[in-house]
Amino acid sequence: MSEQRIVVAGATGDLGSRIVKALLKRGAQVVALTRKESESLRALGAEVVVVEPWNATEVATACRGASCVVSALLGMREAMVDAQTVLLEGAVKAGVPRFIPSDYALDFNQLQPGENRNLDWHREFQERLDRAPIAATSILNGMFMDLLLGDAPFILFKWNRVLYWENADQVLEFTTKDDVAEFTAAAALDPKAPRFLRITGDRLTARQLAAVTSEVMGRSFTLQWAGTVGTLGVMIKVMRTLMPAHDDPFPPWQGMQYSRSMFGGVGIVGAPDVDRYPGISWTKVRDLLAVSAPR
Repeated sequence: MSEQRIVVAGATGDLGSRIVKALLKRGAQVVALTRKESESLRALGAEVVVVEPWNATEVATACRGASCVVSALLGMREAMVDAQTVLLEGAVKAGVPRFIPSDYALDFNQLQPGENRNLDWHREFQERLDRAPIAATSILNGMFMDLLLGDAPFILFKWNRVLYWENADQVLEFTTKDDVAEFTAAAALDPKAPRFLRITGDRLTARQLAAVTSEVMGRSFTLQWAGTVGTLGVMIKVMRTLMPAHDDPFPPWQGMQYSRSMFGGVGIVGAPDVDRYPGISWTKVRDLLAVSAPR
């Protein structure tokens, strides 16, 4: 168990709240930075500090005495770059030794600028983070496995299909949000964590995904070819023209950008660090579908 003081920004969000729970389970003292009060976080046992206005001085006050600041901020560039920069400046000003940015994605360093709008913001903030006088650890985990339950158009439960682009044998990487949160909590409490940590809960192809889904659901799921990666790229350009989505962090074409990278074999994380923290039991796609798949 640990008595380290860990600050979590974005703690009221889906992943952020899971990270808070995972840290508390490990015995950490958790400070949740929020823009408004959160009784649910207090009920969990976290100390809630409302920071408004959001500036480096106010953030620094909340961060004093912390051993790590964990960001789970989510949103447009204003959140992913501007707000995270304020968080970073506050952490540095408070003398916090370590910072975990809100990455939690495929390896965006393998992508070319313009391939994925949201991941471009990750790269932009990374440049600022690497110039700051603070140790940093980015966690890369592929795609959130939870999205397979309906948010990502891979498994089409209603039509008994598994959709794929280009190649049904391209390896795809998935990690559940709970597993990412558990690993992030362990990394936050690890003073020797390196600059990058790469994890994958499960790795399987669309062909294997169809087989697993068929077995779990008790009915046959067949593969549905959607086109080439190049075709997907053309569709993205058309949709971005018709739907610029200047204020939407997750328009349909952004998910398509992510799919293009995955089925194109770009951004592969691998799983070299899954055994770094003993005790984490990695959820497989089969496990998730067995418990949570829509029937």
